Amino acid sequence: MDANLETTNVLLAVMAGVSVLEALLLIGMGIGGFVVYRRVMQLVSDLEARQIAPLREKVDAILVDVKAVTARVSQQTARVDHAISGTMERVDETAGRVKDTVADKVNQAVGIARGVRAAIISVLGSEGRHGPRDTAESRV
Repeated sequence: MDANLETTNVLLAVMAGVSVLEALLLIGMGIGGFVVYRRVMQLVSDLEARQIAPLREKVDAILVDVKAVTARVSQQTARVDHAISGTMERVDETAGRVKDTVADKVNQAVGIARGVRAAIISVLGSEGRHGPRDTAESRV
């Protein structure tokens, strides 16, 4: 029985040694992982400082310019719309005035032409006709 205990003790010692080695290996892997993580984070920070920060500043400047241009375009669009609306109102008003003025002038010209025609007809009619006139007075 003594041999059995000795074998069991040796096996237990080997298993304890292996467990200690496994624990040391896990601790070493944890420390190695932390070192790798810290290096990667430092690399990312350096990359961000050298590459991404200047790009971000440029993009921010471009966005500010785009906002300014957009605001200016919006203002100019509103201004042009207002100007076009005002111009259209003035054109409509002017067209109405021109129409009324032309109609008045045409009516005056037509009135004058009718008056001249009536005068000519009455002058030519009284000299050209020798018979009785067909008027309201001759019918009575």
